[in-house]
Amino acid sequence: MNPALACALQYIAIPVLYSFVSCNHSTSEDDLKIFRYNQAAGITSLDPAFASTQSNIWGVNMIFNGLVQADSDLHIIPCIAKRWEVSPDGKVYTFHLKNDVFFHDNPLFNNGKGRVVIAKDFVYSFQRIINPSVASKGSWIFNDKVDSILPFKAVDDTTFQIKLLRPYPPLEGILTMQYCSVVPQEIVEQGASSFRTHPVGTGPFQLKVWKEGAVLLLFKNKNYFELDEQQRRLPYADGVRITFIDSKATEFLKFREREYDFISDIDPSFKDDLLTKDGELQPKYAKTIKVQKSVYLNTEYIGFNLSDTSQRNPLMKNEIRQAISYGIDKDKMILYLRNNIGVPAWNGFVPRGLAAYDASRVQKYHYDPQKARDLIRHAGYDAGNPMPPIKLFCSSTAEVLCNYVVNEMRQIGIDVSVETMQGKALNEQMIKGNAKCFRASWIGDYPDAENFLALFYSGYGAPPNYTRFKNDKFDRMYENAFTITDDSIRNSIYVEMDKLIMEEAPVIPLYYDQVIRFLQKNISGIPNNPMNLLDLKRVRIN
Repeated sequence: MNPALACALQYIAIPVLYSFVSCNHSTSEDDLKIFRYNQAAGITSLDPAFASTQSNIWGVNMIFNGLVQADSDLHIIPCIAKRWEVSPDGKVYTFHLKNDVFFHDNPLFNNGKGRVVIAKDFVYSFQRIINPSVASKGSWIFNDKVDSILPFKAVDDTTFQIKLLRPYPPLEGILTMQYCSVVPQEIVEQGASSFRTHPVGTGPFQLKVWKEGAVLLLFKNKNYFELDEQQRRLPYADGVRITFIDSKATEFLKFREREYDFISDIDPSFKDDLLTKDGELQPKYAKTIKVQKSVYLNTEYIGFNLSDTSQRNPLMKNEIRQAISYGIDKDKMILYLRNNIGVPAWNGFVPRGLAAYDASRVQKYHYDPQKARDLIRHAGYDAGNPMPPIKLFCSSTAEVLCNYVVNEMRQIGIDVSVETMQGKALNEQMIKGNAKCFRASWIGDYPDAENFLALFYSGYGAPPNYTRFKNDKFDRMYENAFTITDDSIRNSIYVEMDKLIMEEAPVIPLYYDQVIRFLQKNISGIPNNPMNLLDLKRVRIN
């Protein structure tokens, strides 16, 4: 056995010791190149049907592939499908598959090795997502979209079709999601309960060992089908090692000691140590660490439940919601609370990074506390008729941000208090409609503005329409957008929808988030992308 592999397995058996470094005294090219990072949130499943959290998504992305994928600029490009076409009526998508993509070697295949992927594998994989008995968290991606009789069809081994009930242009973006990865039926069904911990995919890496809560080791798939520009087979790295220390502070300290090659985001207590107020790397780290930044399809916002129409609810008045928008100094908020990580959200709910983000057409608010006070008076509130107090619900992780918002609102004469709870409890309150004012975030599931604007379509419940917003004009535009196949025209409609949301103010966007990553100087080849997807196919460890 390769000495480096023996070392890796040795340390898996002893969870206290995670480092390969102590065994790899040699720096020769014979040593394995293992990319190391920590996943503080943990991984609950490596089954694509349950790829609902970022940590699960990252793991699944290394082991599996789908029909298509998104590049760093969010363009949809081939993956297992080499090309595809859409019928003139926009309801049938036909994908032509590559014939040289194999599942990872596994004893459960008839030949004991891998097996070529065929169209029937996608029929099975997609039917599995919508099968109620599987209870996939991704079932929503096809709900009310695909044909109820024959939604998925294998025309032949290399031709796969999806039939829709009505045109749905964002479908290609949805297919980039890890839910849509292909899985082998014979492996899933021979060990359905264990597929989450013993996955078999087609991806650049395959599972070697997973000691849950301690360490997960993936090794290179030497038969991976994707090649680089010089026709060299990907991936470059020999493997990936993931630990599960639940403290972001400890994670940072270990990264600083070079026990990890990469961290995404940082513990707030260390942000000033790493970054200047302008968001640049502190000079003392310039020789050892490099930083990556990119836009992130994530809008942080304050939302209002508009279903409570009682006279005692001041948030039902548009002037009050607009006043709050004018009354928050978002520029100062980003500078002092986030070291300029992120961009103040003055220009709509649709975030930067999407084609439908248009600051020139959607610009609506700016910091103007006097205008905020004028709007409050126009709504009928003054010293003689004070506004009833408001309670802002938020998760414990957002308490500092919400305290800032509360202080800003008090400066314009609005009495607000913060109600803090765990994220799951907050989500339950939002679903039940008990939170009249809440802080939330929306991270894009797929690269299309429809994913953000769906939060305001009255045909949807909560989720995603936590505000219970209902506007006939908005609904008509939302439904009309699905009939438009021209991306530029559809994006123009999205811009008009975003303008309407800013005018009606069911939400107050606070900031558009930013992906920030820190890497050791010897690491290269990890692309930035607005989906914050960790792609290690081209990572190099020098």
